[in-house]
Amino acid sequence: MWGGSGAVRALTRAFGRRRAAAALLGAAGDDHADLSFQTGVRGTLQNYNWKIQLKSSSTLPVSLTEIKSSMLTMKRLFSTSHSSVDSKEMKKFQLLAHKWWDEEGEYSALHSMNDIRVPFIRDTLLNMSSNYHLGNPLSGVKILDIGCGGGLLSEPLGRLGASVTGIDPLEDNIRTADQHKSFDPVLAKRIQYKSSSLEEIVEESMETFDVIVASEVVEHVADLEMFIKCCSQVLKPEGSLFITTINKTQLSYILGIVVAEKIIGIVPEGTHEWEKFVPPEELERLLESHGFSVKTVNGMLYNPFSGSWSWMESTSINYAMHAVKSGAQGQTSPTDALSEMESEQPSATAGTTL
Repeated sequence: MWGGSGAVRALTRAFGRRRAAAALLGAAGDDHADLSFQTGVRGTLQNYNWKIQLKSSSTLPVSLTEIKSSMLTMKRLFSTSHSSVDSKEMKKFQLLAHKWWDEEGEYSALHSMNDIRVPFIRDTLLNMSSNYHLGNPLSGVKILDIGCGGGLLSEPLGRLGASVTGIDPLEDNIRTADQHKSFDPVLAKRIQYKSSSLEEIVEESMETFDVIVASEVVEHVADLEMFIKCCSQVLKPEGSLFITTINKTQLSYILGIVVAEKIIGIVPEGTHEWEKFVPPEELERLLESHGFSVKTVNGMLYNPFSGSWSWMESTSINYAMHAVKSGAQGQTSPTDALSEMESEQPSATAGTTL
C-alpha cells in the first residue's frame, strides 16, 4: 500500500515517463495542448496530495479506491492527449446536440441517408450469410456504431434485430440518443449508448463486434490511421466495416461546402473542412495496411431539392465503402452469427421481402 510522499513521487515519476514518451511521438507539439496537459497534471497531483495529507493527519493509510481513482484520472489525461477525437469538431456538434431528431432541421440529410445506407448494410450482411430471420434479419449480430450522435443509424439497425452499441464523445449526444430510444421498449433492450471515444473502449472490447459502422465520421477525426487501427482491434476476424464519407475533389468542395453550407444551408456553415475529406484510394490503402480487404465502393448523390439520396457510379462526391477484416485460422467467422441464430429458428427463403 502506498502512503504519504512516496505516493506523490511514484505518481510524478509515472507522469514523467508517460509524458516523455508522448513527446517522442510528437504528441506534445501544440503549445495550447501542452499548457492544458500541465494544468491537468498539476491539478491531479495537488488534489491527490491534499487527500493524502488529510489521511496522514488522521494516521490512516491511503485507500486502494483512492489510488485507483487517481490512476483513472491520469489514464484519461493521457488517452485524450493522443486520440482520434478532434476537440474542434466536438465544439461544432455540441451546439446541435438537441436537434438530432428534427427531420427538417440541420440533420435532415442524415435522416434521408438512412433510405440507402441501412439497406446497404443489411443486404450486404445478408448476402454474406446463408439464412436470415423474417422480421429480425440481423438478430444475433453485434454492431458498433461509432460517432452515433443522436442514434439516427443505431435505431434502424436495432429494429432489424441487431444488438447495437453506439458511442460518441459528446455526452449531450448520448443523452439525446438515450432519451429517444426510451420511447421504444424494444430498442431500449437492443441498444446501449456510451459517451466514449473509440480509443477508450479498445481495451475492454478487443475483437468484440461482428460489424462496425462509421457513417459520416472519418472526415471529422483527428488521426485517421489510429481510427482505422482501433476499428481493426475491436472487430472480430472476418467482421465487416461500413464507412460513408466525402471524397476530396474539387466537385466535393463546390457541392459539399460552397453549395451545401454557404448557399443552400442544408448543413451548418463550418461543418466540414475540405482538407479532412478522404479520397477512397487513401481510405482503401489505410484499410489494407491494417488487415482489411475492401469489397465494395459505391458512389452516393444527394439531391437537395427532393431531399433524397441515390447510388451512382462516380465516387467524386460522397461514397460508401464495405471492408472485411482478415480472418484468423481456426476461428469462426462473425458472419456465421446470423446462421447460428437462424439454425435455431425457422428461416425465410431468399426471396422473402424484409
